[in-house]
Amino acid sequence: MNIRKSPQAGTSGQPSLEELALINQLSQRTLAAEEVYTFGVRLCDNQVDRDGERFPLQTLEELAPMFLGKSGIFDHDWSAKGQAARIYRTQIVQEDGVLTAAGDTYCYLKGYAYMLRTPGCQDLIAEIEGGIKREVSVGCSVRRAVCSICGQDIAQCPHEKGREYDGLLCFAELLDAADAYEFSFVAVPSQPNAGVMQKHFGSGNSGSSGELARLGKKYLEQLRGDVIRLGALADKSMDAGTLRTIVQKLGEEELLAMRRGYEKAAGKRYPLHTQLEYGEGRPASQDGDAAFLI
Repeated sequence: MNIRKSPQAGTSGQPSLEELALINQLSQRTLAAEEVYTFGVRLCDNQVDRDGERFPLQTLEELAPMFLGKSGIFDHDWSAKGQAARIYRTQIVQEDGVLTAAGDTYCYLKGYAYMLRTPGCQDLIAEIEGGIKREVSVGCSVRRAVCSICGQDIAQCPHEKGREYDGLLCFAELLDAADAYEFSFVAVPSQPNAGVMQKHFGSGNSGSSGELARLGKKYLEQLRGDVIRLGALADKSMDAGTLRTIVQKLGEEELLAMRRGYEKAAGKRYPLHTQLEYGEGRPASQDGDAAFLI
């Protein structure tokens, strides 16, 4: 398994020749680099999420090849008309020095996705680059979900997800990946870190003080945009214009605190369905019970 020990974000835009070769393995005709737009996406990680569940590293490694060739859609609507992107490469990224709530090193499954620069996709590309379309959620299934406290099936043990027992947090370990279906652009993902990744700027001219200042300003503007969007989702009584005026006066720490609060409130206002399919069955039809999403 390819594990990159770095928190760097990756690329977006026009693919390299190596990336283009991987993309052309999925296309029906040979595509030129200028026809293709690529972006990196953090699909899922090993942190305990809002539903008290998490993928350990082994499950992420199992999911990595399963996501190759899978589609990027919207709001888990399993319809061909919503297919906008496709994953052509995956990678496990490990961030040394960062620990999860379970006490192990933080890592995540990164996907490299491509889409065509057609007239119909230009608006989506602009929204991705502008930070509007960012959050994602994955649809996949695992065979087992076990309790972190006792190791039994989480549906049959006496412990409750989210509670502490003798100082230990109870959560479900999602084991034995069975299948991966898609990734979707959503408003509020179950995993807070899942989403399109920012470009990484290395050394050289991009490291100049002027460039760093520009990137810092862009980061704050994106952060303010997150707070405004989540605030509108979490509190319908909040006027967007008033909220925009408020956030312009706040610094990074205050904005991050507001974003965390609004994420929690929006998650309660728009609760997600059970994330994953447990067991051997096939995913439920969209016409019946909801698919298992994370």
